[in-house]
Amino acid sequence: MSIEDAMMGGIIFKGKKEKPKEEAKVKTKAKKKTYITGLHNSGAAKMKAEIRRKRANRHKK
Repeated sequence: MSIEDAMMGGIIFKGKKEKPKEEAKVKTKAKKKTYITGLHNSGAAKMKAEIRRKRANRHKK
């Protein structure tokens, strides 16, 4: 683009395109089903899963 074209026609700057936000994406290990249920052979995950099970069943009769 030459200077003369810019003076006569103007300069057009393209803005940023908005990316569609994906909502239902799991970003942390703690939210994945295998981690919550303790299925991936991690001792910490198994302990946390057991604690979650006990807490969920605490008020059930």
